[in-house]
Amino acid sequence: EKKILWGRPGNSLKMGIVGLPNVGKSTTFNLLSKQSVPAENFPFCTIDPSSARVAVPDKRFDWLVEQWKPPSAVSAMLEIHDIAGLVKGASTGEGLGNAFLSHIRAVDGIYHVIRLFEDVDVTHVEGAVDPIRDLEIINNELRLKDVEFAKKFLEQFRKLSQQDKQKRNLLPTVEKVYKMLKEGESVRECTDWKVNDIEVINQMQLLTVKPVIYLVNMSERDFLRQRNKNLPLVKEWIKKNGNHIMVPYSAVVEAKLEAMDDAERKAYLTTNKTRQMLGRIILSGYKGLDLIHYFTAGEKEVKCWTVRALTKAPQAAGVIHGDFEKGFICAEVMSFDAYKEHGSEAACKKAGLYRQQGKEYIVQDGDIMFFKCNTAGLTKAKKK
Repeated sequence: EKKILWGRPGNSLKMGIVGLPNVGKSTTFNLLSKQSVPAENFPFCTIDPSSARVAVPDKRFDWLVEQWKPPSAVSAMLEIHDIAGLVKGASTGEGLGNAFLSHIRAVDGIYHVIRLFEDVDVTHVEGAVDPIRDLEIINNELRLKDVEFAKKFLEQFRKLSQQDKQKRNLLPTVEKVYKMLKEGESVRECTDWKVNDIEVINQMQLLTVKPVIYLVNMSERDFLRQRNKNLPLVKEWIKKNGNHIMVPYSAVVEAKLEAMDDAERKAYLTTNKTRQMLGRIILSGYKGLDLIHYFTAGEKEVKCWTVRALTKAPQAAGVIHGDFEKGFICAEVMSFDAYKEHGSEAACKKAGLYRQQGKEYIVQDGDIMFFKCNTAGLTKAKKK
């Protein structure tokens, strides 16, 4: 049976930063993108989501650039949206709820910022700092909105299934999803789904099926010692609710590091035995969306090309140009590790590690690829 991924197909996928007001969302977004968006201590200062494309860190890319020293070097990018703070009751329109939830629906994965830091100057919309309560509020608001989506989808699906046998066969799946959402069960974590089930669930565009990266925002002191009374409770909650990736960080520390010169930054990291977390946050989002990249490398350019996991060679070629997919002949492939170990394309060929691959080849993360395509007549045909 073929594998299928959750979410919409494609390689231009987006992450959205969500959370309650004043947990550090916009500050984190500013740090990630170095793009100025409002980050004042005011619950609804971010009404329209701001977006930025941020570079995905990759030491393999850095090594290739160092080797080739090309005039052009293009890293992989991740699109991140800063979405204004949700509040309790957002699913029924509280705060600016409906607009925010539609913005979350437009992204493919969620960075959920959780506040662990205490700060009398930064008010908490719910009063005291209580991350478990905050997690439950966001989780419940997303689930309640999904119940609403699923109910409408089910009503329409029932009507269509009367004249469509394929839909009739999948009706029990849609009914099961609706029941699970009402009862607070995780649709994504259910292990019973078959390929056809996931295909129809993907059409529902559910908020609670999106991958989540939990960003745990701590004070400088707590982050440097990696201790906080609420941290074990947050870890346990995440483990019980999908076991998604958790990244502890401190927006205060990251802002300090950003303001330092290289020498100061190195001294701070060494003295405090810590590291910058922004790269890990970006990479976690990229991987959470099941994104990978292959390289094209040469004297003129080293470039990362982002594709979804399980993408086959012709579709990967199509990311460079649509005609490359239509006229695909074969891909010449070597892994980054093989290239680094042997030092050249010729040496990889000699070792039998440079191979021609056909239409069924599934691209691997870190492949170095060269495509052979027959594009004669394709461009002219489009112009007619």
